[in-house]
Amino acid sequence: MLTFIDFFAGIGGARRGMELAGHKCVGFCEFDKFAVASYTSMHLVSEEQHSILSELDFTARQSEILKEEYRNGEWYADDIRTVHPWDIPKADCWCFGFPCQDISVAGKQKGFQGNRSSLFFRVMYLLGQLKEEDRPAYLLIENVKNLLSVNGGWDYARLLAALDEGGYDAEWDVLNTKDFGAPQNRERVFIVGHLRGRGTTEVFPVEGTDGENHLQVDQIGRRPGTNRDNLNQYRVYSPDGVSSTLNCMGGGGLEPHTIEVIGKAYERDNRGDSCNQGVFVQMSEELTVYAVWYPKKECYVAIRKLTPKECFRLQGWSDDYFEKAQFVNSDSQLYKQAGNGVTVTVIQAIAENMEIMKEVKE
Repeated sequence: MLTFIDFFAGIGGARRGMELAGHKCVGFCEFDKFAVASYTSMHLVSEEQHSILSELDFTARQSEILKEEYRNGEWYADDIRTVHPWDIPKADCWCFGFPCQDISVAGKQKGFQGNRSSLFFRVMYLLGQLKEEDRPAYLLIENVKNLLSVNGGWDYARLLAALDEGGYDAEWDVLNTKDFGAPQNRERVFIVGHLRGRGTTEVFPVEGTDGENHLQVDQIGRRPGTNRDNLNQYRVYSPDGVSSTLNCMGGGGLEPHTIEVIGKAYERDNRGDSCNQGVFVQMSEELTVYAVWYPKKECYVAIRKLTPKECFRLQGWSDDYFEKAQFVNSDSQLYKQAGNGVTVTVIQAIAENMEIMKEVKE
């Protein structure tokens, strides 16, 4: 078992993956108060404290859970820029997915010249202030794939040089969430730093599913009418078959008779004639979707926005963890938290190899 600290923690995807591999968290650092609220609710609050919080209205609950007492003695810092190295608990591993906004292809790609992504060097500064015997043996670093090529690859060279100067040998790999049991195409670069002189072995490659997630698909609804004209709805399950990841058409376990066509949508073709383009389908009291006929498959198909719960599932979270986050956050924050997080199952696969490293070292 390794001890670890969760920097730039978000809602704790790295923490959960490490814990599933048998490791123990001794502290975390996160700046965003909404993420801290989810993190605390998901990982730290006791059942008794949860009962107390449930008696408060939603706004009061969000504020209350940020109080120190709900972290139950675990070390916490809100801003890595103000952390003192001597205050950080000793740990075997530091996990950190430093901010990617300056690196992502969706941003301005300032790289390490940006204010956020340059926080990587703040971590390296803190490491440099520690005595060698107090430094973590391992660093587990995550970021977007573009880290390898932003600014012509020179920023990545700077990162490797900084690790080397700090006494860490580095190995890295690009891993895709779809290869680790979740139906999401999400490539990220993962870097493991090994403190020289600790006798560590390589982590990569890690064993995934080789692109085969073995996801179970279950048809759960049909369009009323003939057998030929089906409105097919599917749930996609995780590899263990325990909980559905997402519903392609929405709903959740709907029986066929609950699906109703409640209206038709019309558009005009190039000749000005009216032609039937689709139907509105009532999936539940809360959800109506617009479906269009797909002649090739002889079925209706619909595109809709994923729910926050489905986004959490795509990141490897079980529903009980989502419900704890939902307990203290709005849907808009939950979408953001899922999108900014790391995939739990990928971290778990890496962390399981790190445990092997620990055994070899001893």
